[in-house]
Amino acid sequence: MPAQTPASQEQVEKLISRWKEHFKGAETLRDRRTAFRDFMGSLPEPTRVQIRLVDAGGVDAELMWPARLHHPIGRRAILFIHGGGFYGGSIRTHSLLAGSLAKAASSDVLLIDYRRTPEYSYPAQVNDALSAYRYLLDNGYSNGNIVIVGDDAGGNLALQVVLRQMRTRQPLPAAVVALSPISDLSASGASVTSNAAKDTVVDKTALEALRKAYLGNNSATDPDISPLYADLSGFPPLLLQVGSDELLLDDTLRLADKAQKAGVDVTMQVWPGMPHQWQLFPSLLEDADKAGQKIAEFAVAHFADPPEK
Repeated sequence: MPAQTPASQEQVEKLISRWKEHFKGAETLRDRRTAFRDFMGSLPEPTRVQIRLVDAGGVDAELMWPARLHHPIGRRAILFIHGGGFYGGSIRTHSLLAGSLAKAASSDVLLIDYRRTPEYSYPAQVNDALSAYRYLLDNGYSNGNIVIVGDDAGGNLALQVVLRQMRTRQPLPAAVVALSPISDLSASGASVTSNAAKDTVVDKTALEALRKAYLGNNSATDPDISPLYADLSGFPPLLLQVGSDELLLDDTLRLADKAQKAGVDVTMQVWPGMPHQWQLFPSLLEDADKAGQKIAEFAVAHFADPPEK
């Protein structure tokens, strides 16, 4: 990706300053969940979209679509699985990006509230994400018109939904977008150490805590938990975005490399100077607007029935 501009760098510095203030003293996972909720709650809600609460196969969710389109169920959908380390995040924390994607892709967006740790550990999160995908299939959307998007832990879950569909020979989505996905729960990537001082959002202590909460007694290298260790042959087209200074940089780079070697159509984007989950801040970062546009363009390019230009 192009070099970071001075204006972008200044925007990121202001964002990180606000982020650190909200997370001051947040030591436990529940503390961090609350801090994330409060920080995202201080941002504007999406505009020019219509929203309907739905039960997506037993999973609480919001179905969101552009206000200019008058329908409860449309032709194409983005299943958005929010991030937050498996313990945080919610419909509210990710609604701004979800609304932006709905408008940019002229698509419905199903934003789900899956069960989180420490109250629920693996595989509750994967099961909820899979239920939501199958809900879309059962309610008027063809698999060729569904794109799955997830960030952080949601990126892991997006990948796992597809891997489970592949294993049971069930319909696959048109494409997948994983934003800084946690692809390796063993945290063996070199960037976990090399970028530890650079990453201002994720630290090694929090990473270790979320790993323990999610894994329970399961192996961190189980392909059903860490998609980096799965067989990716036959996986749908994949867009990966990650910031250059992220702790999870190698989770993304190694996943891209393995997918490419398995014959997957991979689009890899490393964004200079971007913090973890920068895509969530289209109201604050110009690079968030640009990243969201890239995601929407990727989705539109892979829908079997793309919107009219």
